[in-house]
Amino acid sequence: MEEKNINIITAAADKSSSSAAAACAVICRVCEKQYSQYTCPRCNTRYCSLHCYKSHCLSCTESFMRENVLEELRQLKPDDGAKKKMLEILKRFHSEEEDVMEDDETMLSEETIQKVLSGGEIEYDDLSSDEKELFRRAVASGELSKMIEPWDPWWLKPSARTLTLSRDGTQLVKPLSTHDKPESSKDDSESDSANEIPAGPETPLLPVSNLTTAEPSPLIAFHLIDILYSYCFTLRLHNGDWRSDAVGAAMSVLSISSVLGHEGQPETLSEVLSYCLEQTCSPAFRDIGGLQFGFAILDDVTSLLLLNGSAIICGLCDLQRLIQTAAKGLRSEKSRKAKRAELKSLLKHAERKVYFIMCWVHEQEVEVWLSLASVMKVEKASILEYHAKGRSFDTGRKTMKEGKTLIEEVK
Repeated sequence: MEEKNINIITAAADKSSSSAAAACAVICRVCEKQYSQYTCPRCNTRYCSLHCYKSHCLSCTESFMRENVLEELRQLKPDDGAKKKMLEILKRFHSEEEDVMEDDETMLSEETIQKVLSGGEIEYDDLSSDEKELFRRAVASGELSKMIEPWDPWWLKPSARTLTLSRDGTQLVKPLSTHDKPESSKDDSESDSANEIPAGPETPLLPVSNLTTAEPSPLIAFHLIDILYSYCFTLRLHNGDWRSDAVGAAMSVLSISSVLGHEGQPETLSEVLSYCLEQTCSPAFRDIGGLQFGFAILDDVTSLLLLNGSAIICGLCDLQRLIQTAAKGLRSEKSRKAKRAELKSLLKHAERKVYFIMCWVHEQEVEVWLSLASVMKVEKASILEYHAKGRSFDTGRKTMKEGKTLIEEVK
């Protein structure tokens, strides 16, 4: 390894950001100390950070959280088992709250509980004033998040170690169709879908020689690390269930990956990890764990590499399905037509790149993944060493190169 000094450089290092910053040099209306980078979509207040956003207007932040939670609740399709489970949660929450409350504050009404059990939709305005207060308190305290079962990444499961695809890259065992599955498995099919190993390609992977007129650059290995990081990051962020919000998941992938989201051409592993960790610590994702969360994602990528090429292909295939589903979901988005067209083009480009790298992975020997995994461990150890000593990171990371063609695709 030639580069051992790791630095997480701010996103301002990007060549396009300097001109954007100059055009938007407006002082934050909250702290009045920093330049504002964002605008509240509700009241148009300019602010510089998440802290300023949370403190600028209570009604804006509460309504934003409330609408997002309600939207998630509306998308749920409860069955009898889910209804019973929800009733037990509500009753337990009711009894626990009564133990700590000194007054006789009214909890969820019987009418509201029955409406939940019957599968009806409940709007925020349908709640009583007491119920609204309880709902806001549950959102703020994280009580609602306790109802979500923690996700175990599929690449850490023992079955992933023996994952094997056919010689042409397709899966050896086809999954059972819905009507072929045992009755006992149907009740848990939705919860199990996020935990099972994603299926491999349904059709044979093409030879790389059919996709490009030139020999693929060796830098593609670094591009693979960038893409795998964005995939593992997104699955962790969405608790393994990207299908519940495919468009949002795809936006996370494009934000984290310089290769897929910004046409970046990183030339070293240090460059890749520096950018990925930088984005992980950015204001958009800082609250999910920051640098420590990024270190955990590095371990996830290493675990994937240590499995085998088949596991990597299955992960990339899952990412490809995510992008395809998001592209279809853009039709129902309420964004402007021009923005939809731009995102659709970006997703199409990302899908093609993922497929190319999937075909490239299929042709590599197992030694390639062992070597990459070893290099990943060395780079992470170097980052941890500098971080533990409190030193400033200094990678010498170059600005992500754009427009430099490493792969010339056959039209």
